[in-house]
This record gives sequence, structure tokens and C-alpha cells, in this order.
Amino acid sequence: MGRLFGTDGVRGVANADLTAELALGLSVAAAHVLAEAGTFEGHRPTAVVGRDPRASGEFLEAAVVAGLASAGVDVMRVGVLPTPAVAYLTGALGADLGVMLSASHNAMPDNGIKFFARGGHKLADELEDRIEAVYDQHRTGEPWDRPTGAGVGRVADYKEGFDQYVTHLLSVLPNRLDGLKIVLDEAHGAASGVSPAAFQQAGAEVITIGATPDGLNINDGCGSTHLEMLKAAVVEHGADLGIAHDGDADRCLAVDHTGAEVDGDQILAVLALAMREAGTLRGDTVVATVMSNLGFKLAMEREGLQLVQTAVGDRYVLESMKEHDYALGGEQSGHVIVMDHATTGDGTLTGLLLAARVAATGRSLAELAGVMERLPQVLINVKDVDKSRVKTSAELGAAVAEAERTLGTTGRVLLRPSGTEPLVRVMVEAADIEQARAVAGQLADVVKSALG
Repeated sequence: MGRLFGTDGVRGVANADLTAELALGLSVAAAHVLAEAGTFEGHRPTAVVGRDPRASGEFLEAAVVAGLASAGVDVMRVGVLPTPAVAYLTGALGADLGVMLSASHNAMPDNGIKFFARGGHKLADELEDRIEAVYDQHRTGEPWDRPTGAGVGRVADYKEGFDQYVTHLLSVLPNRLDGLKIVLDEAHGAASGVSPAAFQQAGAEVITIGATPDGLNINDGCGSTHLEMLKAAVVEHGADLGIAHDGDADRCLAVDHTGAEVDGDQILAVLALAMREAGTLRGDTVVATVMSNLGFKLAMEREGLQLVQTAVGDRYVLESMKEHDYALGGEQSGHVIVMDHATTGDGTLTGLLLAARVAATGRSLAELAGVMERLPQVLINVKDVDKSRVKTSAELGAAVAEAERTLGTTGRVLLRPSGTEPLVRVMVEAADIEQARAVAGQLADVVKSALG
């Protein structure tokens, strides 16, 4: 069996790859690994469990809760809430671990399990490996150490979690949103309740779309992966801006008053300048991945801010932020981490802070996002090649060097071997889209010939 944990928890088709048995077993294993330090005299370990609205989340939640309680963990079931809400409540309530059931932006048939350690922090690889090892150990026959009698965990609904999380979001805002008309696309997901509540209580006039989850319609033609409905609604209602989340609301993308998309790079740029002005951007530094648009890097340089780039994945952004105590980081996809107020990407928080900047400055989102110009970006996936030779092929190295000379300082080349498939991603940015396409096509041909 391959490694169960991927880049963001354990995911798969619910009831096929991700079964009730797997969910129960992983939860027991997680209890043994993450709650063991909490089982001292006078203290019972506790867990916060939340989910997105997927139909499969109902039976998976039951399995997770059963596993935790059978391992002697008291469970606070918070119901349908965003991933960052579960992370926040895990820390705020002093729980030993948190569990979120969601497959984020994936289609409805998928689901996933994400664990948080004490404090609401994502797990390091070492902790995930320990959970897998304990799970495998008992899956192959070694019996669990099962408490009995008063030792079994108790289960209770924690209905206060909704209001507690909204109160936290509002406490972070530097100013109110009065006078703004905002369209929210909730992807029929986990933020369908809390996000409109937070924006309304902050003073905005709110129009919601994609906010009637029925368990089957999550991410279906809406949300941060399908912005068409939001763009149309913003223009139709004459709104100041639109905010889109994904299924578990750890992402935020935006739309300005003209219906133009504002991506994660542009949101980072707007928030970076706001935080520098407020004196909260430690080290005048922003953390992003190597996939951030070159226009973002050029904008940060022009504004006198430092940019630290990591491997692709919000976990790597978070690791860099923790290691160096940076305050702001994120990805082009809309995962934005404001470290002083969240332990993970929080789409609702990001949207609120973006809207607060619009309200405070009196400038449109289009004008604020204009601090950076997105350079044309072309991505080609070259399949069925030996991705392990990307860095060692002399032919490919020469082709990349020539492409970089051609592009000069207004473009760049990035070759990325896929982590899961036998393919290489060729990404080229340039000031001119035709030049980007031409250079990307030439490099893709060399990748085929050199690594095929």
C-alpha cells in the first residue's frame, strides 16, 4: 500500500477509496499519536470534528467520531464549518487534535480527512508517518488498547463554534465594510453560513450565490474554480467586488466591479501593502511559491518588499513562514495565510481583509489590484517522459538557458516534474503571450526528445 497521506490529508472517492473503515482506523491511530500527550491524570483528551456539506461527510463523520471516542477521546462535533474554522476552534478550545472532513475544491464524489495537531496546526510529515505506521500496525492484526467503562470518550455537539468563529473573524478586521456591496459565491460549501454572516455583521450589503448546499452540489459550476457565475452577478448587481471560496473555504479569489478576476497573487500584493502600512508585515517580506506570476515578483521589488519563494503547496509556504516568523504568504490559487490570525489558509478572513482595504482606501479593487500586472503565462504538460532526468539532461539544460536568454528580464522558465504522474510541466512567462507560447512550445518539444 502506498502512502495514504497526500499533500493535504487523505483524499479519495468516498466509500470507494475513502471508506468508513479507513476513516475509523485512521482516527483511532491519530488519537494514539496526537492525543497521547494529553492523557495524563486529571485530563481527558479532546478533539474538534467538522466537515463540509458533502453527503458522504455524514457517514465519514460518524466513523471518525466513533474511532476517536473508542480511543478515549472526548469529541466536540462542530458540524458544517470551514477548514480554517476547525483549525481555529482546535486552538481556541485547547483541544488535543482537530479533524476536518472535506475534499476542498474537488468534485462531490470525493472526500478527505485532514488532521490538526494541538493549537490547530497542520501536521508535519513525521506526524503523518507515525499515524500511518500505527494504523498499519493494527490493520495487520495487532489489537488496539481499548478503554472501557468511564474511559470511553463522550460525544457532544458544540453549537457555539459558528458564532465563536464569526466573532474571531470580526475581531481581526481593521475597519468596517459599511457602504460596500459584495457578492459572495460560497461554492455550496462549508462557508455557506459563516461567510455571509461575517460580511453582513461587518456592515456590507451582501448578495449570495452558491450558498444553498444540499450535499450533492458542492463546487458544481460555482466557487473559486468556476468564477463565471460570480463575474456575471457582480456586474448584474453593480457590486463593488465579488468573493469566491472553494468547498472548504480555505481559498479566496475575487472579482472586481468590472467582472475581472483578481487572483491570489494580486490579493497577496494588495494585503502586503496594507500590512506594511499598518506595520504588521514583519521583515517587509511576503512568502509565495515558484508558480507565482513574475508580475507579482516585479511588483514586490518595485514596492521595496522582499519575496521568499517556496516549492508549490501551501504547506511549504506555511513552513517558511513559521521558520522565519513571516506574517503573510500564499499561493496564486487563493490560499492566503495571515499568520497573526490563522494557522492555515482562510478564505473568509482573506475576503474580509481585502474588502476592508477597499473600504478604508475608497479605491476600487481594480485600482488596488493594479499594483501588479499579470504577465502572460503558458503551461504545457508533457506526458510519458522520464521526469527524473529534468535536472541532469544536458540537452534540456541548454534549451532552458537559451530560452532564458531570449526572454531576458521580462520573462522566465520553470520546469516541474509532476509528483504523481510521468509528466513534466513546462511553464513560460513573457511580456507577450505569443512569445510565451512559442518558447513554451519549443521547450516542450525538447522535453519530449530529450526525456522521452
